[in-house]
Amino acid sequence: MRQDIMNVTSTDYLVLSLLLFSIGVMGTLMRRNAIIIFMCIELMLNSVNLLLVSFSKMYGDINAQLFVFFIMVVAAAEVTVGLAVIVMMYRKVHSVDINILNRLKH
Repeated sequence: MRQDIMNVTSTDYLVLSLLLFSIGVMGTLMRRNAIIIFMCIELMLNSVNLLLVSFSKMYGDINAQLFVFFIMVVAAAEVTVGLAVIVMMYRKVHSVDINILNRLKH
C-alpha cells in the first residue's frame, strides 16, 4: 500500500468534524423524534471532541485532550438524564414525537 494514502492531515480531521457537526445540526432541526434528536446532539458533541483532539495533536498540547475527557463525562450524564426524560415522556403520551409535547402542559 502506498504511504501517501495513509497520511492523514489535520485538515482531514477538520473536514470530518465539520461534516459530522453539520449532520448533527440538520438532524436536530429537521427530525421530530426525540431519540433521533438526542443522538444528533451527541453526534455534535463527538465532532467537537474529534476537533479538540486533532488540535491537541497538531499543537502538541495535552490540555485539549483533558477537556475532551470532561466533555465525555458531561455527555454521559446528559445521556442518563435525557433518556430518563424520554422514557417519562413515552409513558405519559405513548410517543416520542416532540410535537406531542404540548399535551404535557395540561
